[in-house]
Amino acid sequence: MNEPKTVAFKTLGCRLNLYETDALAAEFVRKNYKIVDFGEPADLYVINTCTVTNQSDQKSRREINVAHKANAHGVTIVTGCMATNYKEQLEKNEAIDYVVDNQHKTSVLAVAEAHFNGELVDINHFDANLFNYSPADTTFHTRSLIKIQDGCDNFCTFCIIPKVRGRATSRPPEDIFENIKTVIAYGYKEIVLTGVNLGRYQHGAYDFERLTEEILEIPGDFRVRISSIEPDGYSESFFRLFNHPKLTPHLHICLQSGSEEILLKMRRMYTARFFKDMAIKLQQMHPGFNLTTDIIVGFPGETDDQFGETLEMMKTIGFGHVHTFKYSVRKGTRAERMEGQVASHEKTQRSEEVRKLADEMKLSFRTSFIGKTQRVLVEKIRDDGTASGYGEHYVPVVIREHGLTANTFYDVMIEDILAGDEPTLTGTRVVETN
Repeated sequence: MNEPKTVAFKTLGCRLNLYETDALAAEFVRKNYKIVDFGEPADLYVINTCTVTNQSDQKSRREINVAHKANAHGVTIVTGCMATNYKEQLEKNEAIDYVVDNQHKTSVLAVAEAHFNGELVDINHFDANLFNYSPADTTFHTRSLIKIQDGCDNFCTFCIIPKVRGRATSRPPEDIFENIKTVIAYGYKEIVLTGVNLGRYQHGAYDFERLTEEILEIPGDFRVRISSIEPDGYSESFFRLFNHPKLTPHLHICLQSGSEEILLKMRRMYTARFFKDMAIKLQQMHPGFNLTTDIIVGFPGETDDQFGETLEMMKTIGFGHVHTFKYSVRKGTRAERMEGQVASHEKTQRSEEVRKLADEMKLSFRTSFIGKTQRVLVEKIRDDGTASGYGEHYVPVVIREHGLTANTFYDVMIEDILAGDEPTLTGTRVVETN
Protein backbone atom coordinates (compact mmCIF):
# COMPACT_ATOMS: atom_id res chain seq x y z
CA MET A 1 0.00 0.00 0.00
CA ASN A 2 1.39 3.40 -0.98
CA GLU A 3 2.34 5.81 1.76
CA PRO A 4 0.13 8.93 1.83
CA LYS A 5 1.69 12.03 0.34
CA THR A 6 2.70 14.72 2.81
CA VAL A 7 1.65 18.37 2.60
CA ALA A 8 2.72 21.41 4.64
CA PHE A 9 0.85 24.71 4.84
CA LYS A 10 1.98 28.23 5.66
CA THR A 11 -0.46 31.10 6.01
CA LEU A 12 0.42 34.78 6.11
CA GLY A 13 -1.86 37.78 6.61
CA CYS A 14 -5.52 38.05 7.45
CA ARG A 15 -8.17 35.77 8.89
CA LEU A 16 -9.64 35.37 5.43
CA ASN A 17 -6.43 33.62 4.43
CA LEU A 18 -6.61 31.53 7.62
CA TYR A 19 -10.14 30.43 6.72
CA GLU A 20 -9.11 29.49 3.20
CA THR A 21 -6.07 27.52 4.37
CA ASP A 22 -8.20 25.64 6.93
CA ALA A 23 -10.67 24.69 4.20
CA LEU A 24 -7.93 23.61 1.80
CA ALA A 25 -6.14 21.56 4.47
CA ALA A 26 -9.36 19.73 5.34
CA GLU A 27 -9.82 18.84 1.64
CA PHE A 28 -6.29 17.42 1.47
CA VAL A 29 -6.90 15.30 4.59
CA ARG A 30 -10.07 13.89 3.03
CA LYS A 31 -7.92 12.86 0.04
CA ASN A 32 -5.60 10.96 2.43
CA TYR A 33 -2.74 13.45 2.47
CA LYS A 34 -0.78 13.67 5.70
CA ILE A 35 -0.21 17.19 7.06
CA VAL A 36 3.28 17.89 8.42
CA ASP A 37 4.81 20.98 9.98
CA PHE A 38 6.00 23.63 7.58
CA GLY A 39 9.78 23.49 7.24
CA GLU A 40 9.84 19.69 7.42
CA PRO A 41 10.45 17.62 4.27
CA ALA A 42 7.14 17.27 2.42
CA ASP A 43 5.89 16.18 -0.98
CA LEU A 44 3.92 19.41 -1.30
CA TYR A 45 4.09 22.92 0.17
CA VAL A 46 1.15 25.32 -0.01
CA ILE A 47 1.98 28.93 0.86
CA ASN A 48 -1.01 31.27 1.22
CA THR A 49 0.60 34.69 0.89
CA CYS A 50 -0.13 38.28 1.89
CA THR A 51 0.86 41.48 0.06
CA VAL A 52 -0.73 44.23 2.15
CA THR A 53 2.69 45.76 2.98
CA ASN A 54 6.27 45.48 1.75
CA GLN A 55 7.01 43.53 4.94
CA SER A 56 4.27 41.05 3.99
CA ASP A 57 5.94 40.49 0.62
CA GLN A 58 9.29 39.90 2.33
CA LYS A 59 7.77 37.38 4.76
CA SER A 60 6.07 35.55 1.89
CA ARG A 61 9.34 35.31 -0.03
CA ARG A 62 11.13 34.00 3.07
CA GLU A 63 8.56 31.22 3.46
CA ILE A 64 8.99 30.23 -0.19
CA ASN A 65 12.71 29.86 0.48
CA VAL A 66 12.02 27.84 3.65
CA ALA A 67 9.97 25.35 1.63
CA HIS A 68 12.64 25.08 -1.06
CA LYS A 69 15.37 24.42 1.52
CA ALA A 70 13.25 21.82 3.33
CA ASN A 71 12.83 19.77 0.16
CA ALA A 72 14.08 21.12 -3.15
CA HIS A 73 12.30 18.25 -4.91
CA GLY A 74 8.94 18.93 -3.28
CA VAL A 75 6.15 20.65 -5.17
CA THR A 76 5.51 24.26 -4.13
CA ILE A 77 2.19 25.99 -4.75
CA VAL A 78 2.07 29.70 -3.98
CA THR A 79 -1.38 31.24 -3.70
CA GLY A 80 -3.04 34.26 -2.06
CA CYS A 81 -2.71 37.99 -2.53
CA MET A 82 0.99 38.11 -3.39
CA ALA A 83 0.38 35.38 -5.98
CA THR A 84 -2.26 37.62 -7.55
CA ASN A 85 -0.23 40.83 -7.32
CA TYR A 86 3.05 39.42 -8.64
CA LYS A 87 1.86 36.41 -10.64
CA GLU A 88 4.16 36.82 -13.66
CA GLN A 89 7.18 37.58 -11.50
CA LEU A 90 6.62 34.59 -9.23
CA GLU A 91 6.12 32.24 -12.17
CA LYS A 92 9.77 32.91 -13.10
CA ASN A 93 10.96 31.75 -9.66
CA GLU A 94 12.47 28.26 -10.01
CA ALA A 95 11.56 27.47 -6.39
CA ILE A 96 7.84 27.71 -7.26
CA ASP A 97 5.98 25.10 -9.31
CA TYR A 98 2.54 26.72 -9.49
CA VAL A 99 1.22 30.22 -8.84
CA VAL A 100 -2.50 30.15 -8.05
CA ASP A 101 -4.29 33.51 -7.85
CA ASN A 102 -7.12 34.24 -5.40
CA GLN A 103 -9.80 33.58 -8.02
CA HIS A 104 -8.55 30.00 -8.42
CA LYS A 105 -7.52 29.30 -4.82
CA THR A 106 -10.36 26.82 -4.32
CA SER A 107 -8.66 24.65 -6.98
CA VAL A 108 -5.35 24.17 -5.12
CA LEU A 109 -6.13 20.51 -4.36
CA ALA A 110 -7.14 19.88 -7.97
CA VAL A 111 -3.88 21.47 -9.16
CA ALA A 112 -1.86 19.21 -6.83
CA GLU A 113 -3.78 16.08 -7.84
CA ALA A 114 -3.30 16.87 -11.54
CA HIS A 115 0.43 17.32 -11.00
CA PHE A 116 0.87 14.04 -9.13
CA ASN A 117 -1.16 12.27 -11.83
CA GLY A 118 1.35 13.48 -14.42
CA GLU A 119 -1.06 15.84 -16.17
CA LEU A 120 -0.17 19.16 -17.77
CA VAL A 121 -1.50 21.87 -15.47
CA ASP A 122 -2.96 25.17 -16.67
CA ILE A 123 -4.35 27.16 -13.74
CA ASN A 124 -6.81 29.00 -15.97
CA HIS A 125 -8.51 25.74 -16.90
CA PHE A 126 -9.71 25.28 -13.32
CA ASP A 127 -12.91 26.85 -12.00
CA ALA A 128 -12.69 30.38 -10.62
CA ASN A 129 -14.81 30.56 -7.47
CA LEU A 130 -14.35 32.67 -4.34
CA PHE A 131 -16.64 30.64 -2.07
CA ASN A 132 -16.38 27.02 -3.19
CA TYR A 133 -14.77 25.83 0.04
CA SER A 134 -16.16 22.85 1.92
CA PRO A 135 -16.73 23.23 5.68
CA ALA A 136 -13.56 22.20 7.49
CA ASP A 137 -14.03 19.45 10.09
CA THR A 138 -10.36 19.63 11.15
CA THR A 139 -8.53 22.97 11.21
CA PHE A 140 -5.40 24.58 12.59
CA HIS A 141 -7.53 26.54 15.09
CA THR A 142 -10.01 26.01 17.90
CA ARG A 143 -12.35 28.53 16.31
CA SER A 144 -14.08 27.92 12.99
CA LEU A 145 -13.65 30.79 10.55
CA ILE A 146 -16.61 31.41 8.24
CA LYS A 147 -16.04 33.34 5.01
CA ILE A 148 -19.08 35.45 4.17
CA GLN A 149 -17.64 38.10 1.83
CA ASP A 150 -14.64 38.89 -0.35
CA GLY A 151 -13.26 41.94 -2.16
CA CYS A 152 -13.65 45.66 -1.54
CA ASP A 153 -15.03 48.68 -3.43
CA ASN A 154 -13.55 51.41 -1.20
CA PHE A 155 -10.20 51.94 -3.01
CA CYS A 156 -8.37 53.64 -0.15
CA THR A 157 -5.33 55.44 -1.52
CA PHE A 158 -2.85 53.30 0.44
CA CYS A 159 -4.43 49.90 -0.14
CA ILE A 160 -3.70 47.19 -2.70
CA ILE A 161 -6.54 44.89 -1.60
CA PRO A 162 -9.13 45.79 -4.31
CA LYS A 163 -6.51 44.91 -6.91
CA VAL A 164 -5.68 41.50 -5.44
CA ARG A 165 -9.08 40.53 -3.98
CA GLY A 166 -11.32 42.18 -6.55
CA ARG A 167 -14.62 43.98 -6.16
CA ALA A 168 -16.91 43.32 -3.19
CA THR A 169 -18.76 40.02 -3.49
CA SER A 170 -21.07 38.42 -0.93
CA ARG A 171 -21.65 34.73 -0.30
CA PRO A 172 -25.27 33.51 -0.48
CA PRO A 173 -26.80 33.49 3.02
CA GLU A 174 -28.14 29.95 2.75
CA ASP A 175 -24.59 28.69 2.10
CA ILE A 176 -23.36 30.57 5.18
CA PHE A 177 -26.11 29.17 7.40
CA GLU A 178 -25.40 25.63 6.18
CA ASN A 179 -21.65 26.08 6.70
CA ILE A 180 -22.22 27.22 10.29
CA LYS A 181 -24.64 24.39 11.07
CA THR A 182 -22.12 21.90 9.72
CA VAL A 183 -19.16 23.13 11.78
CA ILE A 184 -21.34 23.29 14.91
CA ALA A 185 -22.20 19.64 14.27
CA TYR A 186 -18.45 18.98 14.01
CA GLY A 187 -18.17 20.32 17.57
CA TYR A 188 -16.90 23.87 17.13
CA LYS A 189 -17.92 26.24 19.93
CA GLU A 190 -16.89 29.54 18.37
CA ILE A 191 -17.34 30.80 14.82
CA VAL A 192 -15.69 33.91 13.41
CA LEU A 193 -17.37 35.78 10.56
CA THR A 194 -14.66 36.92 8.17
CA GLY A 195 -14.25 38.80 4.90
CA VAL A 196 -12.52 41.86 3.44
CA ASN A 197 -15.30 44.37 4.17
CA LEU A 198 -17.96 42.66 6.28
CA GLY A 199 -20.14 45.72 6.73
CA ARG A 200 -20.74 45.86 2.98
CA TYR A 201 -22.25 42.38 2.94
CA GLN A 202 -25.30 42.47 0.68
CA HIS A 203 -27.00 39.51 -0.93
CA GLY A 204 -30.61 39.97 -1.98
CA ALA A 205 -32.62 41.11 1.04
CA TYR A 206 -29.76 40.35 3.43
CA ASP A 207 -27.39 43.01 4.69
CA PHE A 208 -24.77 42.32 7.38
CA GLU A 209 -27.15 43.16 10.22
CA ARG A 210 -29.89 40.79 9.07
CA LEU A 211 -27.35 38.06 8.29
CA THR A 212 -25.78 38.31 11.76
CA GLU A 213 -29.19 38.39 13.45
CA GLU A 214 -30.25 35.14 11.77
CA ILE A 215 -26.90 33.46 12.48
CA LEU A 216 -27.42 34.18 16.19
CA GLU A 217 -30.72 32.26 16.07
CA ILE A 218 -29.13 29.05 14.79
CA PRO A 219 -29.57 26.42 17.54
CA GLY A 220 -26.53 25.16 19.44
CA ASP A 221 -24.07 25.93 22.21
CA PHE A 222 -21.68 28.27 20.41
CA ARG A 223 -20.73 31.91 20.25
CA VAL A 224 -20.16 34.30 17.34
CA ARG A 225 -17.23 36.64 16.86
CA ILE A 226 -16.97 39.30 14.16
CA SER A 227 -13.61 39.71 12.47
CA SER A 228 -12.01 43.02 11.48
CA ILE A 229 -14.49 45.48 9.96
CA GLU A 230 -14.59 48.93 8.43
CA PRO A 231 -16.42 51.65 10.39
CA ASP A 232 -18.80 52.83 7.70
CA GLY A 233 -22.46 51.92 7.92
CA TYR A 234 -22.86 50.93 11.57
CA SER A 235 -25.63 52.25 13.78
CA GLU A 236 -27.44 51.69 17.06
CA SER A 237 -29.62 49.18 15.23
CA PHE A 238 -26.61 46.96 14.55
CA PHE A 239 -25.07 47.52 17.98
CA ARG A 240 -28.23 46.25 19.68
CA LEU A 241 -27.29 42.77 18.46
CA PHE A 242 -24.61 42.66 21.16
CA ASN A 243 -27.41 42.17 23.67
CA HIS A 244 -27.62 38.62 22.35
CA PRO A 245 -25.66 36.19 24.57
CA LYS A 246 -24.09 34.45 21.57
CA LEU A 247 -22.50 37.60 20.10
CA THR A 248 -19.18 38.40 21.76
CA PRO A 249 -18.66 42.01 22.96
CA HIS A 250 -15.62 42.76 20.82
CA LEU A 251 -15.08 44.52 17.49
CA HIS A 252 -11.90 45.37 15.66
CA ILE A 253 -12.87 48.52 13.74
CA CYS A 254 -10.14 50.13 11.64
CA LEU A 255 -9.56 53.82 12.50
CA GLN A 256 -6.22 54.36 10.67
CA SER A 257 -5.96 58.05 11.70
CA GLY A 258 -7.59 60.51 14.09
CA SER A 259 -7.03 63.41 11.66
CA GLU A 260 -9.86 64.51 9.38
CA GLU A 261 -7.35 65.73 6.78
CA ILE A 262 -5.40 62.48 6.73
CA LEU A 263 -8.59 60.39 6.48
CA LEU A 264 -9.55 62.45 3.42
CA LYS A 265 -6.13 61.82 1.87
CA MET A 266 -6.54 58.13 2.63
CA ARG A 267 -9.97 58.24 0.96
CA ARG A 268 -11.59 56.57 3.95
CA MET A 269 -15.36 56.38 3.84
CA TYR A 270 -15.96 58.09 7.22
CA THR A 271 -14.83 61.05 9.30
CA ALA A 272 -12.91 61.09 12.56
CA ARG A 273 -15.96 62.69 14.20
CA PHE A 274 -18.18 59.85 12.98
CA PHE A 275 -15.76 57.23 14.32
CA LYS A 276 -15.52 58.91 17.73
CA ASP A 277 -19.30 59.29 18.06
CA MET A 278 -19.81 55.68 16.98
CA ALA A 279 -17.25 54.38 19.48
CA ILE A 280 -18.69 56.38 22.36
CA LYS A 281 -22.24 55.25 21.53
CA LEU A 282 -21.10 51.61 21.39
CA GLN A 283 -19.37 51.88 24.76
CA GLN A 284 -22.42 53.60 26.29
CA MET A 285 -24.72 50.87 25.04
CA HIS A 286 -22.40 48.07 26.20
CA PRO A 287 -20.13 49.10 29.10
CA GLY A 288 -16.85 47.21 29.11
CA PHE A 289 -17.04 46.55 25.36
CA ASN A 290 -13.63 45.68 23.85
CA LEU A 291 -13.05 47.99 20.89
CA THR A 292 -9.72 47.41 19.13
CA THR A 293 -8.32 49.08 16.03
CA ASP A 294 -5.61 49.62 13.40
CA ILE A 295 -3.61 52.84 13.09
CA ILE A 296 -1.24 53.88 10.30
CA VAL A 297 1.48 56.38 11.21
CA GLY A 298 3.55 58.44 8.80
CA PHE A 299 1.02 58.63 5.96
CA PRO A 300 2.25 61.07 3.26
CA GLY A 301 1.88 64.65 4.46
CA GLU A 302 1.07 63.72 8.09
CA THR A 303 2.20 66.60 10.33
CA ASP A 304 3.04 66.49 14.03
CA ASP A 305 -0.30 68.13 14.80
CA GLN A 306 -2.23 65.60 12.73
CA PHE A 307 -0.39 62.75 14.43
CA GLY A 308 -1.27 64.39 17.75
CA GLU A 309 -4.94 64.19 16.78
CA THR A 310 -4.57 60.44 16.46
CA LEU A 311 -3.10 60.19 19.95
CA GLU A 312 -5.95 62.30 21.34
CA MET A 313 -8.50 60.09 19.61
CA MET A 314 -6.89 57.03 21.19
CA LYS A 315 -7.09 58.61 24.65
CA THR A 316 -10.72 59.65 24.15
CA ILE A 317 -11.87 56.19 23.06
CA GLY A 318 -9.57 54.00 25.16
CA PHE A 319 -8.99 51.08 22.81
CA GLY A 320 -8.44 47.63 24.27
CA HIS A 321 -5.70 46.96 21.72
CA VAL A 322 -4.10 48.77 18.78
CA HIS A 323 -2.32 47.31 15.77
CA THR A 324 0.21 49.92 14.62
CA PHE A 325 1.58 50.11 11.08
CA LYS A 326 4.25 52.38 9.68
CA TYR A 327 3.07 53.54 6.27
CA SER A 328 4.97 51.90 3.43
CA VAL A 329 4.63 52.66 -0.27
CA ARG A 330 2.63 50.10 -2.24
CA LYS A 331 3.17 50.11 -5.98
CA GLY A 332 -0.04 50.67 -7.91
CA THR A 333 -1.75 52.77 -5.22
CA ARG A 334 -2.54 56.48 -5.38
CA ALA A 335 -0.59 57.18 -2.20
CA GLU A 336 2.56 56.05 -4.02
CA ARG A 337 2.44 59.30 -6.01
CA MET A 338 1.64 61.61 -3.08
CA GLU A 339 4.05 64.31 -1.97
CA GLY A 340 5.28 64.75 1.58
CA GLN A 341 6.59 61.24 2.26
CA VAL A 342 7.45 61.08 5.97
CA ALA A 343 11.04 60.21 6.93
CA SER A 344 11.65 56.68 8.18
CA HIS A 345 12.98 57.78 11.57
CA GLU A 346 9.90 59.97 12.10
CA LYS A 347 7.58 57.05 11.35
CA THR A 348 9.51 54.88 13.79
CA GLN A 349 9.23 57.50 16.54
CA ARG A 350 5.49 57.95 15.98
CA SER A 351 4.99 54.21 15.93
CA GLU A 352 6.71 53.91 19.31
CA GLU A 353 4.51 56.66 20.77
CA VAL A 354 1.37 54.85 19.60
CA ARG A 355 2.63 51.53 20.97
CA LYS A 356 3.46 53.02 24.36
CA LEU A 357 0.03 54.61 24.70
CA ALA A 358 -1.66 51.47 23.38
CA ASP A 359 0.13 49.30 25.96
CA GLU A 360 -1.03 51.61 28.77
CA MET A 361 -4.63 51.44 27.53
CA LYS A 362 -4.49 47.67 27.12
CA LEU A 363 -3.28 47.16 30.68
CA SER A 364 -5.92 49.56 32.03
CA PHE A 365 -8.68 47.81 30.08
CA ARG A 366 -7.66 44.34 31.18
CA THR A 367 -7.23 45.40 34.81
CA SER A 368 -10.91 46.39 34.75
CA PHE A 369 -11.86 42.69 34.55
CA ILE A 370 -10.41 41.83 37.97
CA GLY A 371 -13.29 40.73 40.19
CA LYS A 372 -15.52 39.99 37.19
CA THR A 373 -16.44 36.79 35.38
CA GLN A 374 -15.39 35.80 31.89
CA ARG A 375 -16.82 32.91 29.90
CA VAL A 376 -13.66 31.28 28.60
CA LEU A 377 -13.41 28.82 25.75
CA VAL A 378 -10.43 26.63 26.59
CA GLU A 379 -8.08 26.35 23.62
CA LYS A 380 -5.03 24.74 25.19
CA ILE A 381 -4.04 22.63 28.18
CA ARG A 382 -0.68 24.04 29.25
CA ASP A 383 2.42 22.07 30.24
CA ASP A 384 1.73 22.67 33.95
CA GLY A 385 -1.79 21.25 33.62
CA THR A 386 -3.60 24.57 33.76
CA ALA A 387 -5.70 25.80 30.83
CA SER A 388 -5.74 28.85 28.60
CA GLY A 389 -8.20 30.40 26.19
CA TYR A 390 -10.10 33.58 25.45
CA GLY A 391 -13.00 35.18 27.26
CA GLU A 392 -15.97 36.63 25.44
CA HIS A 393 -14.22 40.03 25.23
CA TYR A 394 -11.35 38.42 23.27
CA VAL A 395 -8.89 38.81 26.11
CA PRO A 396 -6.50 35.91 26.91
CA VAL A 397 -7.16 34.07 30.17
CA VAL A 398 -5.17 31.46 32.08
CA ILE A 399 -7.35 29.27 34.31
CA ARG A 400 -5.53 28.08 37.43
CA GLU A 401 -7.35 24.78 37.55
CA HIS A 402 -6.35 21.25 36.54
CA GLY A 403 -8.42 18.62 34.78
CA LEU A 404 -10.17 20.98 32.39
CA THR A 405 -11.12 20.02 28.84
CA ALA A 406 -10.19 21.81 25.62
CA ASN A 407 -13.00 23.21 23.46
CA THR A 408 -15.22 23.63 26.53
CA PHE A 409 -16.74 26.77 28.05
CA TYR A 410 -15.99 27.65 31.68
CA ASP A 411 -17.05 30.63 33.77
CA VAL A 412 -13.91 32.06 35.37
CA MET A 413 -13.64 34.61 38.18
CA ILE A 414 -10.75 36.90 37.19
CA GLU A 415 -8.42 37.51 40.13
CA ASP A 416 -5.17 38.87 38.72
CA ILE A 417 -3.10 39.73 35.64
CA LEU A 418 0.01 37.84 34.62
CA ALA A 419 2.75 40.33 33.79
CA GLY A 420 4.53 40.22 30.45
CA ASP A 421 4.47 41.59 26.92
CA GLU A 422 0.88 40.37 26.64
CA PRO A 423 -1.01 41.06 29.89
CA THR A 424 -3.08 37.93 30.50
CA LEU A 425 -6.02 37.57 32.86
CA THR A 426 -5.92 34.71 35.32
CA GLY A 427 -8.42 33.27 37.74
CA THR A 428 -9.94 30.22 39.38
CA ARG A 429 -13.31 29.24 40.87
CA VAL A 430 -14.31 27.52 37.68
CA VAL A 431 -17.95 26.67 37.08
CA GLU A 432 -18.45 24.37 34.09
CA THR A 433 -21.38 25.56 32.02
CA ASN A 434 -21.82 22.64 29.68
